[in-house]
Amino acid sequence: MSERTVFEYALLRVVPRVERGECFNAGVLVYCRAKSFVAARTHLDERKLKALDPHADVVGVRAALRAVEGVCCGGDAAGQAAGDDAGRRFRWLIAPRSTVVQPGAVHSGLTADPEAEVERLLDLLVR
Repeated sequence: MSERTVFEYALLRVVPRVERGECFNAGVLVYCRAKSFVAARTHLDERKLKALDPHADVVGVRAALRAVEGVCCGGDAAGQAAGDDAGRRFRWLIAPRSTVVQPGAVHSGLTADPEAEVERLLDLLVR
């Protein structure tokens, strides 16, 4: 059995109308310092989005979710964060913001495989 290490995660929430505060989970961010790992996986339920706001910008929300995934990947897709290490990118992404896509609270756990943890949390908490 592989050694388990500490990881942190936060849900990505879609808040179609910020003034109303209604939201639903649309992704997960996972960071594991010991493995210099950060990743995001997203899943947008358009039906939920339209139920909360029939006029929601589906294309814009998808773009915002893809941007989070891009920052996690680093490189050119990360834009200004391209040169930052995994921890800095994670901390930047979990900073509170008043936008349609918002990070939730940060939680922690133990894992031997952070990549598998991303998929497990997406299945458990988002899909």
